[in-house]
Amino acid sequence: MENNILFKTVQDNIDSVLEEIASAAKMAGRDPSEIKLMAVTKTKPLEYAEAAYRAGIRLFGENRVQEMEEKFKPRSESGTWSFHNDAEIHFIGHLQRNKVKKALAIACAVDSIDKYETAEEISKCSKALGKTTSILIEYNTSGEQSKSGFENEKELFESIDKIRNLDNLDIKGFMTIAPFTDDEKAIRESFRMLANLFRKVETIHPDLKMDTLSMGMSSDFKIAIEEGSNIIRVGTRLFGSRN
Repeated sequence: MENNILFKTVQDNIDSVLEEIASAAKMAGRDPSEIKLMAVTKTKPLEYAEAAYRAGIRLFGENRVQEMEEKFKPRSESGTWSFHNDAEIHFIGHLQRNKVKKALAIACAVDSIDKYETAEEISKCSKALGKTTSILIEYNTSGEQSKSGFENEKELFESIDKIRNLDNLDIKGFMTIAPFTDDEKAIRESFRMLANLFRKVETIHPDLKMDTLSMGMSSDFKIAIEEGSNIIRVGTRLFGSRN
């Protein structure tokens, strides 16, 4: 797709989603400005991320380390980024321990912590890089085996007790993926479960100062907003079907 046409298409899609976010927030009695739109550029080339950036997006999510490396290369010897300095790149997929170092060369945050050992490796690599990495705890609220995330509260609470003591990490909140279904009740229950867990952990560990609930994607973000989400992860609605 020619660049100007691509930009216009992506800009129109972003404007449409932002309007829907604002409408859903107002319906829920919330301030639309407290909800961030994350552009998920999975399987899309750099030109799509550039188009989103030109349209005002500064928050980006990537699912695969190799693709993130190819698209958002780390600092060059001259100290500049291949992408824009003010863009915030989050890793949102399942992260293997042996790929943590490569991920942290680009990402400022990992939104998919599903076990203590991963957080431990991120802590070690963050310390070596002289940075603090923001993390979200992923919880499997759907019970689907195809999804990552903690699966029971006992393990979750025990892991957070350990993760919170690791150096160079900042626990910002929680993330989940709703079940793939047209059943609005099941989707809402998934988001409500995560919001309740957030409040429980917030009560147990008020010093963490968590502020993030990352819930909702292209097909269900309106429900997520009604249930308290403040980061919406959208790919298909912005960039079209995945390759």
